[in-house]
Amino acid sequence: MAALLKKLAGQTAVYGLSGMVGRFLNYLLVPLHTAQFVTSEYGIITDVYSLAAFGAILLTWGLETGFFRFSSKPDYDKHKVLQNILGFMLYSGLLFSAILLFFTDELAGALLYPENPEYILWMGFALIFDASAAIPLARLRLQEKPLRFALIQLLSISVNIGLNVFFVGFLLPAGEAGHHNFFTSLLYNPEIGVGYIFIANLVASAVKFLFTAPVYIKASLALNKKLIKQVLIYSAPLMLAGFAGMINEILDRRLIRIVLEPIVGREEALSQVGIYGAVYKLSIIITLFIQAFRYAAEPLFFSQSVQSNAKQGYVEITKWFTIITAFVFLFVMLYLDLLKHFLADESYHVGLHIVPVLLSANILLGLSYNFSIWYKLTNKTSYGAYLALFGAIITISFNLLLIPHFGYTGSAYATLAAYGGICTASYFLGQKYYPVPYKLKTMTAYLAGAWGLYLLSTVFPFQGALKYAINTLLFVIFALLTFWSERQTLSKFLMKKNEHES
Repeated sequence: MAALLKKLAGQTAVYGLSGMVGRFLNYLLVPLHTAQFVTSEYGIITDVYSLAAFGAILLTWGLETGFFRFSSKPDYDKHKVLQNILGFMLYSGLLFSAILLFFTDELAGALLYPENPEYILWMGFALIFDASAAIPLARLRLQEKPLRFALIQLLSISVNIGLNVFFVGFLLPAGEAGHHNFFTSLLYNPEIGVGYIFIANLVASAVKFLFTAPVYIKASLALNKKLIKQVLIYSAPLMLAGFAGMINEILDRRLIRIVLEPIVGREEALSQVGIYGAVYKLSIIITLFIQAFRYAAEPLFFSQSVQSNAKQGYVEITKWFTIITAFVFLFVMLYLDLLKHFLADESYHVGLHIVPVLLSANILLGLSYNFSIWYKLTNKTSYGAYLALFGAIITISFNLLLIPHFGYTGSAYATLAAYGGICTASYFLGQKYYPVPYKLKTMTAYLAGAWGLYLLSTVFPFQGALKYAINTLLFVIFALLTFWSERQTLSKFLMKKNEHES
């Protein structure tokens, strides 16, 4: 068991380093954006990107997974599969481009941006470029060319970050201060404002497409209708599940604006979206760990399934996932007064009270990934879509119920309810179809202990160095209690490590 945990830890570290660096770098733009833009302007950024998340699912049609599936089937010619999917994506991209160009104003009005249709145009084409690059990038993964895949992705990310730093960190402040130079004369337009972020995204997406576009030489313009139909039938449920999952993850930002705008006006509604979106980024540590864990754990879950002690492995993995996320929760909450400066403008700090709620919600989301192994191992994958839809119903209903009364705070609790519902449903369904004796009492004790120590830290009226000294002591106490409780597992883990090194 110690060897399994060691393998998971190693793979999580590798995937975390290689697969999350781009997401982490993009998170580093938050201090830059929150320093330059007021809450309502950041609300526009958050709102537009929430729309883009749904657009990304629609434009890719779930075909990445379909490409993997049909390329690996022995009774299908993988070259024809590639040619036809590329051809379909080419036609799809042209269709969406035409819709975007000819119906820009109508789309902008429907999405509540009638005064700024250029936002929809810029982000729309960025999504088309990203979608067009998706299959070529998937092909690199299938060919096991991770270096080239990573270089293209990191190049695109670097362009985006570089342009953000240039536009938001230099051009906008220089232009607003009245400084005249070559760049401000050529590029500065005060009416663009937050639009510079979308322009940066558009250029970065175009760069990604340029480096993957040569693959489209292989595209088939005469599509095999039978093959494409089969691929789409396979991929469509995945797209629907993706939509449902995105509702749970992103829709609350949009609903805050839609529900509040008629009540408090556009400016205040966008301000609440901006505060919520910015504060949500403080859960970055837990989010990044969960993403790394998913990359590493899923293949390990499947490879472990053939072992006689597979279920015991799942028990230990889930327990240690809980322990680590409890540590992360406690760390963030004990040092939130320092971490809050990640949001550069103090006007965003009014939303810090929802951080523990969002952290708890993300822990439940991570646990649901652990509990969901049952439907993957029993070939009941349709339940994954059902669970996502169940969560989507909770997300929509709770947001509509709570936002009018509590604003973005209601959205935070709606997120907690949705992820809690998915987690609970997945656990009980799993116990019916693939029972695993998870250590729920132990896991609950760790999470309750982390919450308890955090609440205890709020009782002390100290500030400054004394406050952080007490909080550090509380963190050390939690660590010592954990090490004592798990001393047998840790000693076996260290013994295995020493044997390997010797």
